[in-house]
Amino acid sequence: MLYQQKPSFAANTFERGGVGSLESLRRLDRIRRLVIAVFVFLGAAGPLQSQELAERVDTALVISIDVSSSVNDDRYRLQLEGIAAALEDQSVIQTILSGPLGNIIVSVVTWADDPKLAIPWTIIEKAEDAKRLANRIRGLSQQEGKFTCLGGMMRYTSDKVLFRLPVPANKIVIDISGDGPDNCSSGNLIENTKRDLIAAGATINGLPILEGPTSEGLEEWYRENVIGGNAAFIMPAEGYNDFARAFRQKFIIEMSSLTIEP
Repeated sequence: MLYQQKPSFAANTFERGGVGSLESLRRLDRIRRLVIAVFVFLGAAGPLQSQELAERVDTALVISIDVSSSVNDDRYRLQLEGIAAALEDQSVIQTILSGPLGNIIVSVVTWADDPKLAIPWTIIEKAEDAKRLANRIRGLSQQEGKFTCLGGMMRYTSDKVLFRLPVPANKIVIDISGDGPDNCSSGNLIENTKRDLIAAGATINGLPILEGPTSEGLEEWYRENVIGGNAAFIMPAEGYNDFARAFRQKFIIEMSSLTIEP
């Protein structure tokens, strides 16, 4: 694997001039901040907890977890523990806090037949925030689901999660892990949604879990159908017992200026 230095995103989609005039975007941003401030005042701003609203974050990260029928309770817990352990890892925390702004914002989506926002947008700007989020992730209950509806999850992430991003981000990353290809989306849902996400400035990275019959050829399927955007890459896990290692390594790359060749 070859690593190289890459500049971070200059700005997120709110500031790229992709829709309307710059002044219109500024007005939308002011309205968005006013709405969030009202929720904070009313005590309803759970995702941001008691923190003041950051002006901007280095990275907005969506952690997307496969919970389809092939993911039994042990496999589910191995995923949650791997993610939580990465958030508690000192090198990961140092990578987050060493960014230009020293903060990130994270949400967690679980998906099978239907996607679910398991943890809304939560800011990490100190070690205690990361550890608190790790504990919340460990406590997530597994949702019911049979199919691997990856395309539906991507559309949900685009329309329901990133659309509600509460602060501008220098970089937007969607981190997708799973042990099989999509087996329920119709038409060009994945292709079209992937195109929309990339056009909005997102990077989609993949963590295929190579275990079980559905994982045959999965790494290549993720490479061709899932990942995309600036510096997108694949970080396969050699089974669920390797998930923690793969996620931690992937997380550090995503939070830093390092990139890996896809």
